[in-house]
Amino acid sequence: MGQSFSHPSREVTAQRKNGSEAKGCGTIRQPGWHVLIVGADADFHSAMSFALTPQALPGTALHFLHAHSTWQATQLPEQATELAVILLDALSLDTHEIIELIATLHARFNDARLIIRTSEEEKHEAHRLLAGFDIHAWLIGREIDRSDCADVFGTALHAYRQARALHMSNRGLEKILQANRHLPELGSMEEFATAVLRFLSDLLAVPEDGLICIRETLHNAQNELFVVAATGSFTELINHPASNFEPAMHKAVLQAVEQRNTVHTGEFTALYFAGEASRCLVALLRNPRVLDEIETRLLEVFCSTVSIGLTNILLVTRLHSSAFYDSLTNLPNRERLKEILDETLRQPVSLPTTLALIDIDHFAETNDTLGHQFGDHLLLAVAARLQSRLGHHLIVARVSGDTFAVLGDDMQITPDAIFAQFERPFGIDAQQVQLSATVGLLRLAEHEGSGAEALKNAQIALKRAKLQQRAGHLYFSRNMGVDIRERVNMMHALRQAFEDKQLYVVYQPQIDLRSGEAVGAEALLRWCNEDGMMISPARFIPIAEYSGLIVELGEWVLRQACLETVHLSRNGFTHFMISINVSQVQFRHPQFLAMLERTLYETQAVPHCIELEITESMAMEDPDALIKLLDRVMATGVSVAIDDFGTGFSSMSHLQKLNVDRLKIDRAFVSEITDSARGSSIAEAIIQLGRNLELDVIAEGVENEEQADILSQLGCAYGQGYLFAGPLTADRLDEWLRRNRNTCAARTTH
Repeated sequence: MGQSFSHPSREVTAQRKNGSEAKGCGTIRQPGWHVLIVGADADFHSAMSFALTPQALPGTALHFLHAHSTWQATQLPEQATELAVILLDALSLDTHEIIELIATLHARFNDARLIIRTSEEEKHEAHRLLAGFDIHAWLIGREIDRSDCADVFGTALHAYRQARALHMSNRGLEKILQANRHLPELGSMEEFATAVLRFLSDLLAVPEDGLICIRETLHNAQNELFVVAATGSFTELINHPASNFEPAMHKAVLQAVEQRNTVHTGEFTALYFAGEASRCLVALLRNPRVLDEIETRLLEVFCSTVSIGLTNILLVTRLHSSAFYDSLTNLPNRERLKEILDETLRQPVSLPTTLALIDIDHFAETNDTLGHQFGDHLLLAVAARLQSRLGHHLIVARVSGDTFAVLGDDMQITPDAIFAQFERPFGIDAQQVQLSATVGLLRLAEHEGSGAEALKNAQIALKRAKLQQRAGHLYFSRNMGVDIRERVNMMHALRQAFEDKQLYVVYQPQIDLRSGEAVGAEALLRWCNEDGMMISPARFIPIAEYSGLIVELGEWVLRQACLETVHLSRNGFTHFMISINVSQVQFRHPQFLAMLERTLYETQAVPHCIELEITESMAMEDPDALIKLLDRVMATGVSVAIDDFGTGFSSMSHLQKLNVDRLKIDRAFVSEITDSARGSSIAEAIIQLGRNLELDVIAEGVENEEQADILSQLGCAYGQGYLFAGPLTADRLDEWLRRNRNTCAARTTH
C-alpha cells in the first residue's frame, strides 16, 4: 500500500517516484473545497468515495484528497486552502498519531469539519482520547452505510459553509472598517480613488488590476467618465475617457452606471459608487470568477462606505476650488497666489522674479455701460491674452474684480511687455474694445517677508501708480511701506484707550432660522476715541495682535461676555449663548486655557452659554497641536465654532478630528446666494459638509428675507445679520430681547 496521495478524479494528480513516498502531495488543478480522507484501509477510501461522490453543495466544486498515512496527511499542497471536511479512519490508524494529525490540521484549517470512523467496541476509548477536539460526527461500525455517510457528510459541509461565511464576513468587515478609517484622511480625488482600488482588491482577494472612473459634466452639458486611478494592466488609461475603452470594458462600466449597482460580466466586475448630483465613481476590476453571496453583501456595505467618503471629498474639493481658484476664469485667486508666493520665496533663487499687479483702467464704467455678462467676457479675454502672449513658465492669477497678477522672471514681467498686451483691442461680441492698464510691480529679490506681505507691497505700488496717472506703472520701494511711526502711535493710542475705558463690547444677535428665536449673540469689540470718532476694528485689531495687547484685550472681552450671560440668565434667558472671537495670538498663548477656566469660575458663567470662534486658517495651522488644545477647551463645557468657513482650505481628515460644534459661513458666500443660479453652491456645500460632520451651521451677514429663506431651505440652522439686528450695547441687547421675544417668531410664520 503506497503512502502517496491518490485521487480518483481528474482534479488531483498523485506524484509518485519509483513506488516510494512522494515528496510532493499532489497538484491542485482547479479551486474549490477539498475533502481529505485519511486511512490505511484501501476499502475505507473506496467506500467513502463511492458513498460521498453524489454529495455536492450547489455552486461549489468538491475535490477528494486521499492520504494513506498520518504523515502524508500533513503534506497537503499549498493550493488546498479550502479544506472543508476531514474523514479519519481510527480503525486503521494509530490513535496517538491521529491526535497529532488533528492538532496539525486544526492549526492550518480551523474551520474544517472532522468526521471519525471507529468501531462499536472502541468508540468509548476513542471518545475519551479525542474529547479535547471538536468532532463533528462519528461513524460507528466496520461496515459503511452509504445513506448514513451521505447525511453526515451533508451536514458537515453545511456546517463548514456557515463557519466559512462567518470567517469571511468578519474578515471583510475588518477590511471595510480599515477603509472607513483611512479614506477620510485623503485629500485629493486621485489619492481617494487609488485607495479604493487597493481596498477593493484586498476585499475580493484579487490582484490589483483595475481602474476608477469619475463622471464629469463637460462644457456641452454631456456626461463623460474619465479614469482618475488605475493599477496593473490599466495604468496607461489614467486621464483617458471611458469611451476609449475596449468594448467589453466599456459595456461593463456603462451597465454599472445605468443600473447604479455592481455588475459582473464574466471577465470584469464593475462597481457603482454614488456621489452628489451627476457625479459618481465606477470601479472596474479584472475578475473572471462569479461573486458569492457573502462577497456580494460585503460589496454592498463597501459601496455604501465609499459613497459617503466620495460625497465628502467632492464637497471638500469644491470648497478648495472655491477658496483657491477664481470661479470665472479658473485662475488662482488671491489666497492661492499667496501660497505660490510663499513657495517661491522659500526656494533658492534661480532667476530674478517679479510680481506684477495689473489693474484694468475704467473697467467699472465699461461693466456698467455694457453689462456684467459683457464684462465677464472681457475679463476672460484679458486672462487668455496674459496667459498665451506674455510668455511661458509664468503664473497668472485674478486677485480681485478687475485686477490680475502675473509672476515670472524679470525678463518676462516688465512694464513694456505688459502694456504691449493692451495695444490691440479686445474683440467681444463683434465689438472692439480698447483697454489700458495700470501696473504695480515688486522685485522679489528685494523683498523680505511672506507671500502675503509681498502681495501687499505690490498693491501699495499699484495704488501709488493709480494716484499718479492711469496707464502708468511703479516698482515698490521701501519708502512706500507702512509708516512705522503711524503703527507705533496707533499702538500707544490703543493701550491708552483701553486704560481710559474707551473700548466697549457690543452684541449682534443670532437667530434660529426655523423658529425665529434669538438663541445667542456675537460679542464684538468697539473703540470710540476721545474725539467721539469710531476706530475700525480692521485697523486696531492687527495692531493689538502685533503688540501682544490682544491677549489682555481678549481676556477682558471674554469676561464682559461671561458677565452678560449671567445677567441675561437672571432675566430669563437661561440658554442664551454668546460667541467670542479668539485671535491666533490669544489662542496660542500658553496661559489661554488657565485664563478661560479662571474667568468662568470668577464670573460664575455657565460654560455652555459661551462659544469661542476661531478662524478656519487657525484651525488648519498645526492641526495636531490644535486638536489637543480643543479637547481641553471643550472639557470646560465651552463650545467652539470655526469662523469665516469657506475662505480657507480644510482637509476632511483634519475637520473630522477637530473637536468643534459649529461652522460659520463667511458673509461673502451669503451675499452671493441670490446673485445667480450657482450663487448658493458654496453655502450649500458648507451646509452639507456640516451635516455630514454632524456640526451646526450658522451664516453671518444675512441682510434680507430672501437670503434667510434660501439658507433655511438649504438646511442652515442659524443666521446673523442686519436683517435681524445690528450690533447692540448690553443695555440695548437686554431691551431688544424683551421686546422681540415674539417678534422674530412672527417673522418666520408671516
